Amino acid sequence: MQPTQSLSLKIVDKVAEREGVQPEELNPPIHYAINTDALDSLYDANDSGRSPSRVEFVYNGYTVTVDSTGDVALENRVAALDPDKTAV
Repeated sequence: MQPTQSLSLKIVDKVAEREGVQPEELNPPIHYAINTDALDSLYDANDSGRSPSRVEFVYNGYTVTVDSTGDVALENRVAALDPDKTAV
C-alpha cells in the first residue's frame, strides 16, 4: 500500500486482486456498500487514537474486516455463511 493511499482504495485494490480484475471494473463501486469518506476518516493516520477496534461490512460478495491498525481481511461471503463451502 502506498503511504498516501486511503483505506477505501486499499480495500478496492484487495477485492479487485482477489477477483482478478482492475479496481475500476468492480461493480458496484465500494461507496454503495459503505460511506468511504467516513471509513477513511476513522482510520486517518493523523488521528490514530480514535480508530475503532474493528469495522466489518459486506462488499462485492466478501465480508471485509478492518482491524484497529487498518489491516484488511477478506472472507468469501459464501464460506462465511456455509462452513461446508470453501472459499475460492
